[in-house]
Amino acid sequence: MLTPSLMHHLSIVPNFRQAWKVQHQLTDILFLTVCAVIFDAEGWDEIEDFGHAKLDFLRQYGDFSAGAPSHDTLARVMALVNAEQLQTALAEWMKACHDVTDGAVVAIDGKTLRGSYCRGKGKGAIHMVSAFSAANGVALGQVKTAEKSNEIMAIPELLKLLNLQGCLVTIDAMGCQKKIATQVLQKGADYLLSVKENQPALADAFESAFPMAKVVNFAGDAYVTDEKNRGRQETRYHIVSDITEESQELSYEWPGLKTVGVVMSFRQEGDEAPEAPVIRYYISSAELSAKKLAEAARQHWFVENKLHWSLDVALREDACKIHHGQAAENLARVRHIALNYLKGETSFKGGIRRKQKKAALDEAYLADILAV
Repeated sequence: MLTPSLMHHLSIVPNFRQAWKVQHQLTDILFLTVCAVIFDAEGWDEIEDFGHAKLDFLRQYGDFSAGAPSHDTLARVMALVNAEQLQTALAEWMKACHDVTDGAVVAIDGKTLRGSYCRGKGKGAIHMVSAFSAANGVALGQVKTAEKSNEIMAIPELLKLLNLQGCLVTIDAMGCQKKIATQVLQKGADYLLSVKENQPALADAFESAFPMAKVVNFAGDAYVTDEKNRGRQETRYHIVSDITEESQELSYEWPGLKTVGVVMSFRQEGDEAPEAPVIRYYISSAELSAKKLAEAARQHWFVENKLHWSLDVALREDACKIHHGQAAENLARVRHIALNYLKGETSFKGGIRRKQKKAALDEAYLADILAV
């Protein structure tokens, strides 16, 4: 069961309060917040309401001898809990309950919490970089950065938290850095990095080695996918190549480099004229076939449409205006826990919002979610 494991890891988060003033255990406050977010509560008032309504249920998991904490207590405590220590605890929880498999794609990407912006206090919106297991559909961890441009600094901190042995780590062009590639290899994983103009020498080498005529008439390993969705037709043409004499110099600069790949996509909306083809370049330390490149490149976008989309649409993350202290960052981590629980419960065949409503109506189902 995940719940005892979660309570154990939450108990590791240091309690910053003076012991003689404490009425509500920190683990109780954190666990209440997780359950309330699963339940679809928004804001401290609704979390307090959930606590009062489900007090007997909560006492099956925690102490709650002083009843449910007030909304003021929730707001104050969640703003002051050390966000980095909470992140470490939750990353360790995910390691305990999630087994990575050889070759599994772990996608790393960033998301801005738009509601955390506060003009009056001169506080910009925070940006979170997350790791997402494409195979299992769960978030493995996240790290805050001040702005999107600082993802380069946040990704190494996130990698330190994760168990990546045997995985294929996919990162967009922002993370295409030699130090990041080296760190991925040191974690016992392989990298698949998107290449853009932020690495001009690498981008120029691709353009020279793979002109359009060569891509279209490529004689090596190639794989084509064709998708039609809501009137949009998109065809993707994938090719891969081992390190050749022309690209040998790159292998000295990029640690463990074994495969270079090109993806050319053609898109057409309805009866409109086809758009100009888009070409993307990739480097990888894994020996990838064209089909494997296609699958991994596609699974990288799961972090957008299965994590970020769910956070915004189901849990309404961008609409949350809480920004005091470290509360926005801590709540972002709580939403990841809640989403992992909701996605992990598969006996009820429904979307995230429907599962939340069922949990609100059926206490036994909420217990099933926590027991996944």
